[in-house]
Amino acid sequence: MLSYDLNKMLYTLPADKHSPEDIKKALEEHPEVKFVSLVGIDVGGHDTDEKIPVEEFLKDIEGFLKSGVQTDGSSVVLPKIAKLNNAKVDIIPDTTVNWFVDHNFNYPDPYTGLPIGTLRIPSSLVHNDSERVGSRVILRDAIYNFKQDLMELLNENPYVFDYIDADSVDDIEELVITAATELEFWVKTPDDDADREQLSTAQMLKEQYWKRTTGPVRTALEEVMLVLQKYGFEMEMAHKEVGGVKARLGNSGNYDHVMEQLEIDWKYSSAVQAADNENQIKYVIRDIFRTYGLEVTFLAKPIEGVAGNGEHTHMGVAAKLKDGRRVNLFAPSDAENQFMSPIGFGALMGLLKNYDVINPFVSSTNDSLNRLKPGYEAPVCTVTSLGHSAKLPSRNRTVLVGLVREVGNPMATRFELRSPNPKSNTYLVIAASYMAMLDGIKEALEHSKTPEELEKSISKGYGEEDFYLDKDRIYRSEKDVFDEYTQEERDQVFGKAPRTVWENIQAFEKYPEKLDIFKRDDVMTEIALESYKEAILDQWATELHNRIIPDTMDLIRACSKAHDDLDCVDFDRNNWEKIQRLRNRLGRDTLDDYCLLTQVKIALDEGDYDKASELQIEMQEKVQQLTELYITYKKNLF
Repeated sequence: MLSYDLNKMLYTLPADKHSPEDIKKALEEHPEVKFVSLVGIDVGGHDTDEKIPVEEFLKDIEGFLKSGVQTDGSSVVLPKIAKLNNAKVDIIPDTTVNWFVDHNFNYPDPYTGLPIGTLRIPSSLVHNDSERVGSRVILRDAIYNFKQDLMELLNENPYVFDYIDADSVDDIEELVITAATELEFWVKTPDDDADREQLSTAQMLKEQYWKRTTGPVRTALEEVMLVLQKYGFEMEMAHKEVGGVKARLGNSGNYDHVMEQLEIDWKYSSAVQAADNENQIKYVIRDIFRTYGLEVTFLAKPIEGVAGNGEHTHMGVAAKLKDGRRVNLFAPSDAENQFMSPIGFGALMGLLKNYDVINPFVSSTNDSLNRLKPGYEAPVCTVTSLGHSAKLPSRNRTVLVGLVREVGNPMATRFELRSPNPKSNTYLVIAASYMAMLDGIKEALEHSKTPEELEKSISKGYGEEDFYLDKDRIYRSEKDVFDEYTQEERDQVFGKAPRTVWENIQAFEKYPEKLDIFKRDDVMTEIALESYKEAILDQWATELHNRIIPDTMDLIRACSKAHDDLDCVDFDRNNWEKIQRLRNRLGRDTLDDYCLLTQVKIALDEGDYDKASELQIEMQEKVQQLTELYITYKKNLF
C-alpha cells in the first residue's frame, strides 16, 4: 500500500497555469518535484525523457519554454528526416495542454516525505529550427485541418443544418474534437509461465470477465484508480477483462501465480490531450503495480491462443454554439428515424473506405498482427454495424468500427475503432482517422446527400456501384461476421486483412489515392510518410531477425523427445515423428536445403521483404502446428 499522503502531492499543471509565474509558484510549493522532462513523441511513438534539475529550469523558465532542449537524430526515430549529417532536433514545450508529474513511488524525498517527482512537459520535435516533426505535431495539424475544412464545408453546404440541432454555420462558435481510449493490460507475477490450456478454458467459460478482483491485484488496481483521479483524468471504471485465471494463495500467505487481464476507462478529452493522457496513465499503472511485485504488459498479444489487449479508440465531433449549447454533429435531429446526420454518415464512410491506409498506423508491429486474427472478438474485417433500427443501437462486437449511440442522449453518438492496441501510436491513429473522416464528410456534403441516401450507400451490396464507396466491398453487416461468413466470403466482401507488417505497409503503395488524404495541407508530408514507413519496416525486420527467430528456435529445442521407446504406444511414436518433421522443417539446415528460420533470415538480409513476409506466415503456421501437436503428444505420456 502506498504510504504517501496523496492529498499533498502535485499531479498536474493545467493548460491555463503555464505562465512563468504559475510554474515557479507550483514548483516552489512542491520541493519534492526535483526534475523537469520535455516529452517529445517521434514517428515510432517513442517518448523522450531527460532529467533537468528544477533549479536549472527555474533559472531560465522563459528560455526553456521558448527554445526547449536540443537532441540529435540518433536519440529519436525520425528516419529520412533527422540524418546523421543533419541531425539537429529541438524539443519545444507545448503550453496548450496539461503537464503531468511523474512520481517515483520507490524514492521518497527525505524533506517532504513525498515521492520524488518529475514534471513531464508534452513537447513538439523541431528539426533544423524550422520543421516541426513527430507524432504530436501530425495530430495537432490534422485536428486543425479537420476543423478548418469542416467549417468551410458547413458554410458551403447549408442543407446539412436540416439534419442537425443548429440553424446555420453562424451559430457555431467553435468545433470540438473529442477522443478517448479504453486500456486493456495483462498483470502477472514475475517469471510465471502461462498455462495456455487453463487460460483458454477460463476464457471460454468467462470465469474472469467483470469478476471481483482479490489480493494485490485488487489493491494495486484501486490505488491506480485513486491516483489517476488525483490527476484529473475522471476515471469511469476498472474491471477484469475476459483473460486470466484465478490467483492462488501460497504457503507464505501471499498470492502467487497471478495472471489476470484488466481494463480501465476514463472520460474523453480533446484529441491531443487524450493521447497525452494515455501516455501518462500507462506510466502510473506500471509504477503502482510494480510496487506490489506485479508485472504489467501492454503487448497486443502477450499469450498466443488467449485474448489479447485491445485499446478501443472513441472519436466524436461536436459544435459549441454561441448560445452556450453543445451539439453533436454526428447525431441526427430526428433520432427516432435516422442513425446519423450526413456529417456522421460521411465520417463513418471515410473511415471505412480509407481504412487500408489507416491500418498501417493501427497495426505496425508483429505483436499487433498476432492479435488481429479471426477469433475472439478480433476486429479483422473492415465493416460496421449501425443496428437493426434507429431505435435499437448496435452492440455488434465483431465489426471494425462500432457506432455508439444512446437513446435520448445525442451527445453520446461517436465511433469506436476496435482494432488499436495499447502499443498503437494513438497520436497517429487519431490523426489518420480524422483525416479519413474528413474525406468522407467532404464527399457526402458536396453531393448533398441525405441521411436516407447515405444509409443506403453504406448498406450497399457487393458489386453495387456507389458515389463514393468501392464497388467490390460490403461496408455494413448486422451479422456476426465470424460465424455467418466463411473465411473466403470475408476476404471477398470485406477485403483480405494483412497478415504481416510488410503486407500492411504495402497499402501505401497499393492505394496512393487514399494515401493522398493524409497529405492534404501537408498534414503528413511525403517525407513524414516515408519516415514512418522506414521506421516500422526497420522495427519489423529487426525484431523478426533478432528476437522472433531466436525465440522460435528456443521453442523448437524445448519440444524434445519425452517418451521411452520401451514404454510407449504407436500413437506416441506417430506423434513424435510428426513433431520431428516439423522441427526439422523449421529449424534444422541440411547440405541440400535451408530450414524456414534460416530462409527468413537470408531474405531479410537480402532485403527481399516479399519473400520474408511469405516465409514468416509459413513459419507462424508451422509453429502453431508444432505447439498444438506437442501438447497432444505430452498429454498421452504417463
